[in-house]
Amino acid sequence: MDEITFPPRVMRRFVEILSEDIGQDTLSAALSNVGLPEEWAFPAHFSGSDEAQTAQDYSRLQSALRTYYGRGARGILLRIGSKLWTRLLEDAPLGIKAQAAFIHALPKAMRRKPALELLGRILNPKPGCITVHTLDLDLLFVDQTSPAALSQSDGAPFCLVTLGLIRECLFWADGQEHDIEERVCRATGARQCEFKITLGD
Repeated sequence: MDEITFPPRVMRRFVEILSEDIGQDTLSAALSNVGLPEEWAFPAHFSGSDEAQTAQDYSRLQSALRTYYGRGARGILLRIGSKLWTRLLEDAPLGIKAQAAFIHALPKAMRRKPALELLGRILNPKPGCITVHTLDLDLLFVDQTSPAALSQSDGAPFCLVTLGLIRECLFWADGQEHDIEERVCRATGARQCEFKITLGD
């Protein structure tokens, strides 16, 4: 597999929202607690990073939050993911904004799959790294790189920011809440992270 990468633009937005949500002092404390630089609490720190380094930093930062907050990290990371979707659309390149406008012009029932494909394009523009599949009446969002799980190991799936992004992306698309489950995760030894979206209509 090619080197795992993550867009610095998305990382900066992630840190920006995280700092707003839990407070910069709390974020600095969480970083210090696990020996990470306090500069990571500032989005501008990641402006000069390449995409491979950013993927490693994205993974280490989420690991730090799970260590600091324990079970409480789940709600925080889901919330950050949900907020991140709107922020990413606001400052997206013109091509992404044009695609988003096209999707919103479709009938609601036809928006979900292309909306998830748009999310995949934002998170990793390389073809084939993130794909969306029809699964009977449901959808499957497959991330073959999943930077959140980079160099991580756990007994259960934990790509919560991605789950929050999927949830908010779909709500943006059709105004409905959907049941979303990360079925397998690279952190548990799987080859890819898979999120099942139950549509039920």
